[in-house]
This record gives sequence, C-alpha cells and structure tokens, in this order.
Amino acid sequence: MSGVLVTGAALLGGDQADLYVVDGRFADPSSADADVERVDAAGLIALPGLVDLHTHLREPGREDAETVETGTLAAARGGYTAVLAMANTKPVTDTGEAAEHVLELGRRHGACQVVPIGAVSKGLAGAELAELGLMARGAAGVRVFSDDGSCVADARLMRRALEYVRAFDGCIAQHAQDPALAGPDACCHEGEISGRLGLPGWPSAAEATIVARDVALAELTGSRVHVCHVSTAETVDVLRWAKGRGIDVTAEVTPHHLLLTTDEVTSYDPTYKVNPPLRPSEHVEAVREALADGTIDAVATDHAPHARHDKEHAFVDARPGMLGLETALAVVIEVMVRPGRLSWARVAEVMSITPGRIARLAGQGRPLSVGEPANFVLVDPTARAVVDRETSASLSRNNPWHGRELPDPVAATYWNGRATYRRGAA
Repeated sequence: MSGVLVTGAALLGGDQADLYVVDGRFADPSSADADVERVDAAGLIALPGLVDLHTHLREPGREDAETVETGTLAAARGGYTAVLAMANTKPVTDTGEAAEHVLELGRRHGACQVVPIGAVSKGLAGAELAELGLMARGAAGVRVFSDDGSCVADARLMRRALEYVRAFDGCIAQHAQDPALAGPDACCHEGEISGRLGLPGWPSAAEATIVARDVALAELTGSRVHVCHVSTAETVDVLRWAKGRGIDVTAEVTPHHLLLTTDEVTSYDPTYKVNPPLRPSEHVEAVREALADGTIDAVATDHAPHARHDKEHAFVDARPGMLGLETALAVVIEVMVRPGRLSWARVAEVMSITPGRIARLAGQGRPLSVGEPANFVLVDPTARAVVDRETSASLSRNNPWHGRELPDPVAATYWNGRATYRRGAA
C-alpha cells in the first residue's frame, strides 16, 4: 500500500490523531507502510474540506475574468474541496448539455470538485423555466438551481420552479432582490451614506420582501428554498419566523457581509461595489448573530471575479462583486472564531457539512474517519498575514481584503486524497 500519513492533527473533538490516506479514502493508520509519505500536522486542525455554495467561475464565456482552472486553484488555497458554479455564464447554464459542459470542465481542469448550478429560467430572463428536469436527471445531476445575479421576481414562475424541483429533491437558490424596489441603478445601501454620496440607494426591504414571499411559496409547495447572500436584519427576522414554522428554508451569508460595512463605500472604490450592497453595522451584527445561532445555515463566498475593464469605472458604472474563495475561512476566523461566536466544530458545520447537505453532495462534508472520502483541510489557527491581491491564484484582482492583516489559516488542502494546495510548495 502507498499513500500519505498525516500525523498529529487535532480533530474536532480535540484529540490528536493520524490520518492515513490511500486511493482517495481514509484508511486505518496502523496499516501504513514504514516508508509512506508523512506530513507533520502538529499544531494544525483537521477539518472536512470546505464546500462553497456560491462561486462564479466565469467559464465558459468570460475567461478574461476567471477560468475553472484558476478559480478552483483559488478555492484549493482557501481550503475548498468543492464549489458550486453559478449559472450566469455565457452561454447560460440552462440546458442539460450546458450543465454537463461545466461538469466536464471541472473534471479536466479543476483543483476541486466543480458542481454546476442550473439556471431557473431560460437565459436568466425570468420568463420561462429552464430545462430543470434534463439538468437534474442528466449526467450533471444538478440539484441546486439559481438565476443569481437576477431575482426570480415573478411569483408564479417561482412557484412553478419550486413545484418542479420537489420531484427530484432539488433546491431553488434565490437572489433576493425585488427589482421594482431596488431599481436598475441601485448600487449602495439606501441610507445616510448613499444620500451623502449621491449614489442610487437600495433599501433593505428589497431583500426581505422577496424572502418573505419565497418562504411562503416554499411552505405552499413543500419544496426547498435557499436564500443567497443574506445581508439585512429584516431578512434575518423573516428567516427566524419561517424556521419557527418548520418551512424548509436555508440561508447563506458571505464573508464580506460579515465584516465590511457601508463605510467602505465612502472612498468610491468600485472594489466595494457588491450585490447585495454592503450594509451598516447594525445589519452586520444581525447576520453575525444569525450565523452564530443557526438562523443562517452556511457561509458562502459569492466569489465574483471581474476583469479590470469591467471593474475599474466610476462606482455607479462598475460591475458588482468581489473575490472571496482564498480569504473566506480567514474572515470567519477573524469575526466569528476569535471572539468566541463559533467553535471549530461549528465552522465545519457552516462551511462544509451543511453546504454539502444542502447541495446533496454525497462525498463532501463527511467525517474524517476510515472509509470516508479523503476531502480535508489542515488549518493553522494562529498564522496571520497581510493580504496581497497580486499573489492571488484568481485571474482577477478585485480583492476587498488587499492590504488588511487577516488570519492565514490554510496549511494544506486534500481533495480525494490528493494535495491540491500546500503552503510554501512550488
């Protein structure tokens, strides 16, 4: 037998243990050969590989901003062993063939598992359902569908989508933004800062009203709805109400909505233009509390790379979005673990186990035990570094953390037993 023996890692229960990896799975460490490759993990914490429910890989169609290869290399650096690739590519992932193409790109070029998300509507136009059944029952086995970047604003279409995906245990992931309330030019949280800067405002009600509608539709249809990038206190209130009623709703929050506030926008730096927008501190505190108490189920990056010619404009004209895969765990440690709001076991829940369950990924978010797929990340809980956007694996440089000191947690990432990232490796 051959493989890798990881020695002295701290598991979530606090005990130190050896992890032996053979043929992509964990095996009994006592069976390791004497000359097996050894990795010293003393002082490191072993977590199940992270799973991102919300990644924009841009390929096909916008390879100037990101490719499957570069995006998944960034994911591996961030500790991810699986990412769900959003459907707003060119062409849109709205057919069985398009979903299978994304799946194949991941198999050929991915440094982690690439799982296609299917569009809810054809062309993301919000008028006619996409090929939900063909995407689900084809080789791609799609289980999560989203028009992310656009809201499924038509209530009847949303109801039909929820009814349709129930048959194969699918989930609709909603970009919760009422376009009539937000307006086509909205680019900043509506409030004192938007008024002072002269930027079109986006009221928090534009998010919460769509979430209220969608949880009512989920209850009506008995289907699963997932709320993308929760950013407001009002949305948190709706989620608590819905979960209290037993409605099958899950929700995610991004690292940038956990840490950054509307104050960043006062520089007019388009790096901080994001959709939904950064919010004032009271909303940031609300989503932190909701993640800590389980109202929000998962952390998802909404990794949104952009080419310089799309991002470097006046704030109102720039494309919204920012990078997130390489720094997500760092931000969660900074704002949730260090202050004692999340334990390491809860980090595994919100960044691996629960996302894997929501996406119905059988081999992700699993225990680090004999017989299980060897998808894991070794975390250094004490390391820190200043973020430098020029060292990113991503093709893009719209990194909101550039120049900020944050934890530097990922020592190594293993996907199917293969090291996809090792700190300091050439």
